[in-house]
Amino acid sequence: MGYDAGNYDVIVVGAGHAGCESALAAARMGCSTLMITINLDMVAFMPCNPSIGGPAKGHVVREVDALGGEMGRNIDKTFIQMRMLNTGKGPAVHALRAQADKFSYQHTMKETMEKEANLTMRQGLVEELIVEDGKCVGVITQTGAEYRGNAIVLTTGTYLRGKIIMGELMYESGPNNQQPAVKLSQNLKGLGFDLVRFKTGTPPRVHKDSIDFSQTEIQPGDEKPKFFSYETKSSDNEQLPCWLTYTSTETHDIIHKNLHRAPMFSGVIEGTGPRYCPSIEDKIVRFADKPKHQIFLEPEGKNTAEYYVQGFSTSMPEDVQLQMLRSIPGLQNAEMMRNGYAIEYDAVVPTQLWPSLETKRLPGLFTAGQINGTSGYEEAAGQGIMAGINAARKVQGKEPVILDRSQGYIGVLIDDLVTKGTNEPYRLLTSRAEYRLLLRHDNADLRLTPIGHEIGLIPHERYESFLDKKEKVEAEIQRLRETKVRPTEVNTMLESIGSAPIQDGSNLLTILRRPEVTYAHVGNLYPSEIELDDEMKEQVEIQIKYAGYIEKQLLHVERLQKMEKKKIPDNIKYDDIQGLAIEARQKLAKIRPISIGQASRISGVTPADISILLVYLEHYNRVTAAGG
Repeated sequence: MGYDAGNYDVIVVGAGHAGCESALAAARMGCSTLMITINLDMVAFMPCNPSIGGPAKGHVVREVDALGGEMGRNIDKTFIQMRMLNTGKGPAVHALRAQADKFSYQHTMKETMEKEANLTMRQGLVEELIVEDGKCVGVITQTGAEYRGNAIVLTTGTYLRGKIIMGELMYESGPNNQQPAVKLSQNLKGLGFDLVRFKTGTPPRVHKDSIDFSQTEIQPGDEKPKFFSYETKSSDNEQLPCWLTYTSTETHDIIHKNLHRAPMFSGVIEGTGPRYCPSIEDKIVRFADKPKHQIFLEPEGKNTAEYYVQGFSTSMPEDVQLQMLRSIPGLQNAEMMRNGYAIEYDAVVPTQLWPSLETKRLPGLFTAGQINGTSGYEEAAGQGIMAGINAARKVQGKEPVILDRSQGYIGVLIDDLVTKGTNEPYRLLTSRAEYRLLLRHDNADLRLTPIGHEIGLIPHERYESFLDKKEKVEAEIQRLRETKVRPTEVNTMLESIGSAPIQDGSNLLTILRRPEVTYAHVGNLYPSEIELDDEMKEQVEIQIKYAGYIEKQLLHVERLQKMEKKKIPDNIKYDDIQGLAIEARQKLAKIRPISIGQASRISGVTPADISILLVYLEHYNRVTAAGG
């Protein structure tokens, strides 16, 4: 028999990157929160790559931080290498990436959570949801403990019916040989949820002392590192290098000879794998013309000899893995400490969710992270914070917070999932964002900190400091606009950097718009009385240089927002709408979009269908307003 184990406002199941952000957000918004997980030693564990950030993913971490989340602060405390990627390209694709001290990252996050006043942490395996009157009102664990809550967030990662596959060997397991969650998966199916089988994988780990680094290329961190959190101003973390090597023709031969033993090709693996993070055997088959593939050797932490073999994800048998490793320059004598493996797991088809991440089928139940079909710690954290915010707001009787595609990569990620679904583990890419010039690494605070403050996750002091930065940037742009200069004052500087001299008077703002002129050039010539830090100077420069492009994107956004503001009532019967194509009726009825904007992004819904829907809505709203 079960027993009453306690009542909470919000219950979060799982303590990975989605669970941590969910639980912290709900607790910090004033809700009594329970976080329950299979093993408390695995809080914020990194079962795959010991890193945070990279293209699009780094933007998400900045956005989580701008909203008041924890991932940015945590990696800033525990990084062992920090690099800004794509610095040779425009600011829209600049992306920060950090190597984490994997163990320190976990322990620091767990400590933060243990200190959170409204957050209770419990170890336990959730096997069943409590459903009453069509709502989710709690969870039951393996030991019979019944926890009740007003909102439940499932962040189960790859644990649902997890199965590890390595060559011919298969067994039920969560990542890193943890216990899987089998009954919860069956329970969700029994409640009518559509589940899909996905696969992800991880490479082997090798002992540092068995690597010949002289055959590899060093990849150091940035000399003057930037940070993920707007709160981090400096760091004395020691940086460790990563190392680059490549597969060889011998590696490719070994893989080809053993393809009959590769679960990817022998039919053993049922789940769909991630297109943008394929296994090494998949890469060699798909890109047969490429003579070699990059392999990065990455330290897992300061106090361990384990190195992660990035780019070498595999589910080959153990003996083949060792042969493959030893065919790579620098790894001829590699000692494999852990095998690579593939893991299959159940995920919820994400079109069953509202944009708030609450499930349509079961009010009170939210899902976030890999359970929604994504891959990656950062995508999980982005969904986690939104699910935590919206669970708390549901408990508080407030409207959900929904970010649109022009406000953040988090908005793009969630909209893609709930509107289009995904037939493979989804990964964020900068190309998925149509407004990527607005969604930059540098301006996440300008986009999202006011929202974080309004919902109670950004404290007053931090908000004041944000407002101060915003005012200084605006004042400096105004100063540059108003500072008139004559050719004799600036031509020497312009010629020294290979820029054409000016013939007539100009202002500093116009001069700074030139590609070869930086803020430092004009700032040195005409110093500002406004005290600006490096981040503010960068902001000034980007806003001035890209003003024209930014304005164009803002006009697009204005049009988008008109569509987003046209809300669609939930009780619309699409079968009653004359003229809608059959495919459009079926898709609209299945996804139940909350706005014309969302409806227009459903595949199979045409502009003609949207026009018919707009006419119908106008009539519907008139009749409703007249009390019909």
